[in-house]
Amino acid sequence: MANAILEATIHSDGATARIELRGDIDGSAREALNGAYADASGANAVTLDFTNVDYINSTGIALIVGLLARARADACAISARGLSAHYREIFEITRLSDFMTIIADSEGAPA
Repeated sequence: MANAILEATIHSDGATARIELRGDIDGSAREALNGAYADASGANAVTLDFTNVDYINSTGIALIVGLLARARADACAISARGLSAHYREIFEITRLSDFMTIIADSEGAPA
């Protein structure tokens, strides 16, 4: 399976930002994920939109953990939306869901 390089698009109104992710979250996603978070800095809340993410491996989970640590240091609330049932379960098993709000698709997302 060929890796789909992660693309991240930021939608922001200043106070909140939504980072729309498209592609795979693996080791090659480090620059795009960290760059998107840096570009969204200044927002009080950031939603990671996983709707167009098909694959997250263990390295990708570690990148998300690192992003959560940065957000915590920045006093920025992080949420996730668009997770498939499989990845929602992974976020629960790895306890990522303890450190971010998981938004059900029917709830919508900020920004």
